[in-house]
Amino acid sequence: MFTPLLIYMLLFPFGHASLPLVINTWPFKDATAAAWSVLQSGGSVLDAVEKGCARCQADQCDGSVGYGGSPDEAGETTLDAMIMNGVFSVSSDKMEVGAVADLRRIKNAIGVARAVMERTDHTLLVGESASVFAENMGFVAEDLTTNKSMNIFSQWLKGNCQPNYRKNVFPDPSKFCGPYKPRATLTPSRRARRTDIHSHDTIGMIAIDEDGQVAAGTSTNGANHKVPGRVGDSPIPGAGAYADSSAGGAAATGNGDVMMRLLPSYLAVELMRAGADPSAACKTAIFRIKRHYPEFFGAVICANTTGHYGAACNKLPGFSQFHYMVSDSQSNTPLLKSVDCF
Repeated sequence: MFTPLLIYMLLFPFGHASLPLVINTWPFKDATAAAWSVLQSGGSVLDAVEKGCARCQADQCDGSVGYGGSPDEAGETTLDAMIMNGVFSVSSDKMEVGAVADLRRIKNAIGVARAVMERTDHTLLVGESASVFAENMGFVAEDLTTNKSMNIFSQWLKGNCQPNYRKNVFPDPSKFCGPYKPRATLTPSRRARRTDIHSHDTIGMIAIDEDGQVAAGTSTNGANHKVPGRVGDSPIPGAGAYADSSAGGAAATGNGDVMMRLLPSYLAVELMRAGADPSAACKTAIFRIKRHYPEFFGAVICANTTGHYGAACNKLPGFSQFHYMVSDSQSNTPLLKSVDCF
């Protein structure tokens, strides 16, 4: 005799499935709750993603999202964010993306990203021009520096600017601060880089409503001690996140400079379109990067339009599990999930 649980497992062999759904990277519970509240009150998936990421920005999640974290080589905190509307219709202008990178002085990066999507025909605005656009759209200019971020910067300077992201320059970036000049010859980089598994980088979020409409978004203050002007994977469609209401959504977190080279979020969504379950799609996206960069730090979350979800991560010393949050109609409250890295 088939029990209800066995029937459920036979019908849905890849695990939990329920809509609406919110899933996001890392144990950012309050962000999940904020997004879920929007869906429960009848808001759109775009509203949910924006509200969830904005909560993480305000809370400075793990010091890696929002103001006051990850100062660059000049001691300044700058922000990257993206929001993507996965709805597609031949009668409407959808599959839209809005993104900002190297955003200065504006705390609500995800809000500015949505303004780019809804107030311009562009996809990505960067740097000082993005900040001016934000101010013109009514966003308040504020100092993104805090005592904490200035202390991080000060300690970095005292440690001879270690670690940093320079190579093939002089003075020797493994021993000295800049300013740097290019070396006459290029040499393969054999410099050992320490992977900071506590630098969570990004909130990546996927929201799917009861009709299967999908949106995704990201927000981050980027890599600690990055070269000023650096843009990571978070605001790049298909890299930091991707959403398509005919297939599903995905979002990535980790070493953006490596991950963006192989567009893991786009790959995962296309694999789900082809019939892969979300866990398998995430694992394949990670494996594709791992094949080229076996020591990279990163993870991907995936969800399809039936409400199935999954995640995958690359195993490193001290990083054997990846934690993420889920809220759906069965739990009706944010639940902490984990996946073993491989």
